[in-house]
Amino acid sequence: MSELASGVPAIEFIGVEKRFPARGQSREVLAARDVNFAIAPGEVVSIIGPSGCGKSTLLNMGSGLARPSAGVVKVAGQTVEGPNTHVSFMLQKDLLMPWRTISENIEFGLELRGVVAAERAKVSAQLLVQCHLAGFGKNYPHQLSGGMRQRAALARTLAVDPLVLLMDEPFSALDAQTKMILQQDLAQTVALHKKTVLFITHDLAEAVALSDRILVMSERPGTIVEQITVDMPDRDNPMARRKRPEVGPYVAHLMELLKLDASTEVH
Repeated sequence: MSELASGVPAIEFIGVEKRFPARGQSREVLAARDVNFAIAPGEVVSIIGPSGCGKSTLLNMGSGLARPSAGVVKVAGQTVEGPNTHVSFMLQKDLLMPWRTISENIEFGLELRGVVAAERAKVSAQLLVQCHLAGFGKNYPHQLSGGMRQRAALARTLAVDPLVLLMDEPFSALDAQTKMILQQDLAQTVALHKKTVLFITHDLAEAVALSDRILVMSERPGTIVEQITVDMPDRDNPMARRKRPEVGPYVAHLMELLKLDASTEVH
């Protein structure tokens, strides 16, 4: 993707609100309200907050899979009206197609866009190496471990060269050791490709290790109650970050914010 004009956020939420019909009732449920933030190109931002506060709803609106009830979501300065080619979405489940090889899964988005086979194969081969899957392109998903399948899902996400990666707890189902390895892979890959990331996690240490900035949400109806800049080096090396003494105070502060929020009465 070509570079954005100076000062244009990669993704921006302006006065965003989202309501859903309440099942079996005439009233609506307010899931998110007055959400305002902007993410600069190349920035990695995590969202934390209580379960049900609207984190995934924000990503759905950012990807164009849902429309805000009020306000505007913009990607590359353009209002999001539906799914667009600037954004890719990575979920907790890898959602690889079991009947396709790993290479074919990686190439799927390019295939949908009409990219010729030779170019698809070139992109897939490069990403297999970058995501530490060299030699596994002809394997099928069931032949790979959970961590390897998530690497393949990341490669598929990157294959279409999105401006923004939306990631909804992509490592939460993995064991602690595999999770840290994939955090390292993600951080290095994002830095290499200069990608913008909006990342949902319940793991506070993960948020500190991976992010330039952390957005803290309230209980439903979710809104941003604090934005925390992670003033530490080594964003592209989360394993090194985790060893720094500053991590503890950041995590402690996030715990305090979530505890205060959890004790607040929701109206």
